[in-house]
Amino acid sequence: MNLKPYSRKAQYYETDQMGIIHHANYIHWMEEARVDFMEQMGFGYDRAVSSGIDFALLGISCEYKSMVRFNDVVNIQVSITSLTPAKMTVEYQMTDAESGKLRAVGESRHCYFDANKKRPVSLKKVLPELYDLFASLCKEE
Repeated sequence: MNLKPYSRKAQYYETDQMGIIHHANYIHWMEEARVDFMEQMGFGYDRAVSSGIDFALLGISCEYKSMVRFNDVVNIQVSITSLTPAKMTVEYQMTDAESGKLRAVGESRHCYFDANKKRPVSLKKVLPELYDLFASLCKEE
């Protein structure tokens, strides 16, 4: 499956007093890119949620490499780097769309959460189609 990076144009309201994108916005962009990733896979986030499954955040990190400013366009490449029936780790590479310069790298860790039962579940058991899609795209060795 050939998935395209998520493209995001930096908005003025996202800047800080120094005229660069405020660090918290990168976390929002990671979520936007993850939702786009799932849509491109053919199993949208909304479909998982309507099936009663959500992706509880266990941890998130972002390392800033170079500044993004208002009107810059950033491409965010999403990849699954670790996958088990209970958890997954997602990596984000954010690069300048024009120059290709690395802007930031991030990672989010998730467990699969059954909204009705209010507890973590095995995605492999409750949504095997989605688990298999994730597995086919996982870079884990």
